[in-house]
This record gives sequence, C-alpha cells and structure tokens, in this order.
Amino acid sequence: MTTTPEHLMVVMPSWIGDIVMATPALRALKEAHPMMRITATIRPGLQPILEGAPFVDAIEEAGFRGLLGPVKDGRRLAKLAPDTALLFPNSPRSALFARVTGSTRRIGYATQGRRWLLTDPINPIKPRQGTSTPTTTLDDYARLVEEAFGIEVRDRTPRLGLSEEQRSAGDRLLEGVDGPFVVLNPGANREDKRWSAESFAAVADDLRSNRDVTILVNGSPAEAGLITRVVELARPGLIDLPARGGSIAALKSVISRSELLITNDTGPRHLAAGLGTPSVVLFGPTDRRFTVLPEIRERHLVAEPFLTEEHVADDHAKACRIGRISVGDVLHAARTLLEKGTSR
Repeated sequence: MTTTPEHLMVVMPSWIGDIVMATPALRALKEAHPMMRITATIRPGLQPILEGAPFVDAIEEAGFRGLLGPVKDGRRLAKLAPDTALLFPNSPRSALFARVTGSTRRIGYATQGRRWLLTDPINPIKPRQGTSTPTTTLDDYARLVEEAFGIEVRDRTPRLGLSEEQRSAGDRLLEGVDGPFVVLNPGANREDKRWSAESFAAVADDLRSNRDVTILVNGSPAEAGLITRVVELARPGLIDLPARGGSIAALKSVISRSELLITNDTGPRHLAAGLGTPSVVLFGPTDRRFTVLPEIRERHLVAEPFLTEEHVADDHAKACRIGRISVGDVLHAARTLLEKGTSR
C-alpha cells in the first residue's frame, strides 16, 4: 500500500476553467487524508481562484516563465520540502519543476515524453480505434487522483470558496448597485468563441425591459473595447465592471451574488459553476463535451445542435459558427433559469 504523503505539492493547470475542473479531485484528496498538507502551485495572478477553498492549505506562485523557469521556481519552492508532487498539466516543464523541488514521488500522466521525470507515471486513456468522442478534463483529473492514491472521487461537482477579502472586494465593486443583477461575459480567449456584441446588447435590452434587473458587463482588461461596444449598443444603464477596477477576487464575489451569468465558453463560466450561480453558456467551435460539469445549473446552447456524436465541434468551425446561436434562444434559456427561483 502506498504511503500517504505528508506534504503534497499540486501543480495546477494554467487556465481558469481547468483549475475549477481540478477541484473535485483535490477535495476528494483532502477528505480522504485530512492531515495531509496540500500546497497548490499556480500561475501568477490566478491565486484568487483557490483562495477560500477549504481543501487547499497554501497557494504558491509558479509560472515557469522563460527557459529556466521550471528550475528557478523548483529551487525556490524546494525549501517547502514537499515529499510528493501531483501534476495536473501534461507538460514536460511541470515534470521538470516537480523534479527540482526534491519531491521523492512525482505523479502525472505519462505524456509528451516525460515518463522518465515521473516516479508514478499514469497511462492516459486512449480513445477506442475509430472513435473521437471527447473525454472531460474533469474526469481526467479525477482518474489521475484515483489511480495514484487509491481513492474514489465520487462527488465531481466543482466547488470554490470565498475569502473575506474577496467578499469585501465584491462589496466595493458593487457599490451603488441595488437589487438583483445579471452578469454578461462577452469575451473569450479566441475571437471565434465570441458571440457578437450586438447580440449581447440585444439580450441586455430585453432582460431589462421585462425584468427588474441591473445588467453588469464583465471582461478582462484586454477586452475593454468589446465591453465598451456592448454598453454603447445597449440602452443606457449597463454597468462596465472592468471600468470600476475589477479583479478576479472581486469577480468571484460578484458572480456568487448574481442571479444569472450569460457567457461564452470561457473562464467566468467555470467560476459560476464552482460558486453555484446559474449560467447560460454559448458554444461555437469548441465541443461542450470536453467541459461537462455534473450537478451544475447551466443551459448549454450550441451553434450546431445536429452535429452527430462522432464529430467534434472543434473540427467543424464553419458549421459551428457561434453567430448561429439566436438571441431568442439565449433569452429563452435565460428566462427559464431566472424563473426557477434563483433569487439570492
């Protein structure tokens, strides 16, 4: 039987959504071994995602920047003396980092030629010949933990926590906002994943005309122009969150209080899932099956609902243009969730 680690260092994924999808596996680990210290290493700027989570004891930055980044970060965190490293990313750089930390046990999927850097290489599941049905990232992370530690990840619903500092940051960001509100998230890391600004503005106008809600528009600093366009296209009265000086910490707090999030397939969708906020999620040329989240109040709208099961949306960009999703369908999904008594 494998010895339980005393200090487990977990290398977290680089994307917000993937971090959230790793939380069921982390939670199961902590529940199975409550005395085990879990330190999560995470890309700079993303620490707030895990802050307030009861299944993590400490959070450290590790971005692996530059050619020697994994070595520099590994030497810096070696002083924490982890005895075991668990790697959610599949990259050789994360495995090199784990080796440099001095972790005597290093667990991860045997991918990209990094098996020699791992003490416990786990073979990834290969799709059956002739099939290409996506597997979810959440299940991949859960399987890694199950095989390495001999536990079962039964509850696979993502859950995040909120720190008091994050609640206060949300209070400041929402100053002057009275009554229920809905958050729109028109951005995404790729242009082809973005539903149009005109469509988001039309949804905002309709919701405000038919419901007593305030509309908040969220986005990253790089998406400031897009947010401004949505605000300008809609009737006056929308609130530009980034213009108020938003942050990931404050956004978590805001989303946790929102009646609803309407979003493209991007990070805030996963924050909403982990915080229990209902959401309408729009999928263009990215297959929803990669990120299915159990027991979450979501309505998924796909650009091509008749794509057969053996085809992946990512491979059919033209058929799965996100602009094919109608304003009417989004409004119907939004009303359905709002009418289910989601008031906070």
